[in-house]
Amino acid sequence: MLPVSGTIGCNVANIAMDADARVAPGPAWDTRDRSPSWGGAQVVSANLKRRLFAEFLGSAFLGALVIGSGIAAAKLSPGNVGLELFECAAVVGAGLYTIILMIGPVSGGHVNPVVSLVDASFGGLRWRDAFAYIPAQVCGCVAGAIVANGMFARSAVSIATTHRASGAHLLAEVVATLGLLLVIFSLARTRRAASAPAAVGAYIAAACFFTSSSVCANPALAVGRIFSNSFAGFAPSSVAAFVAAELVGGLVAIAVVRILYPGVTAQDAARVLMPHAGAARSGPDGGGAAVAAAKASVDGATRSEVGVARARRRPLRLRRRVRS
Repeated sequence: MLPVSGTIGCNVANIAMDADARVAPGPAWDTRDRSPSWGGAQVVSANLKRRLFAEFLGSAFLGALVIGSGIAAAKLSPGNVGLELFECAAVVGAGLYTIILMIGPVSGGHVNPVVSLVDASFGGLRWRDAFAYIPAQVCGCVAGAIVANGMFARSAVSIATTHRASGAHLLAEVVATLGLLLVIFSLARTRRAASAPAAVGAYIAAACFFTSSSVCANPALAVGRIFSNSFAGFAPSSVAAFVAAELVGGLVAIAVVRILYPGVTAQDAARVLMPHAGAARSGPDGGGAAVAAAKASVDGATRSEVGVARARRRPLRLRRRVRS
């Protein structure tokens, strides 16, 4: 009887292994907090206060990146504007990538009022949450600029004097903002949100060179750059025009995204820039559709886990029956 039981046990074990291989891939599952993840990115359950703090913190790092890299580049390569710009582009592109990874699972990693407003227009974020994000993002960029000044032993606040609001600069901001939003929402719509941090960082680094404005594409950052009279500073008189151009770029992006991807849903928008629990609960219908989709994914993962566990227990049961 022993050879028979061994054969049956091996056959059933093989069946169980095949069942494991056939399980449909679902969201990864962390048994510690039972939170699903998409594309390997853990989704953190976060209330609005935590998300606002995440946006403030991420925006502060962004402001420090832009201002700090500009000050450092001017010191390292004085008089060589091209090299200074290249150094800033490399630092900002890499830094933005890491900032989105850092806070994305909590708040989505927007750090940009235009991204939040466009996300709300597609139903991925409640309008009231989007409007709450904006002050956090602006204050964060201002704080980051002040900290950057301090890190280089400059006055904490020094109002910038560089005027940038020419017609060419404003057109460049419309184009830069349009391109940024197309990158973000095309990845979300095509289920490639995991690539968003790297793609956004790479786009911003490239836009530093192909736009005459050296790319801002962020109203909060434009305000923050007022507070540092350095390589990356903005004169206050330039900011209103820059913000208006960026908002126009956001409106154009909404139209273009709807043409390119007419099926964009609230679930798609909830992945901007990274999937996060706050966005999944904040659709225009109170989050019903997005929550249902997330719950279905979670339930599917649970059923798959239970089925695999049962399949793994079957060989032991069969061996016991054969021996008896």
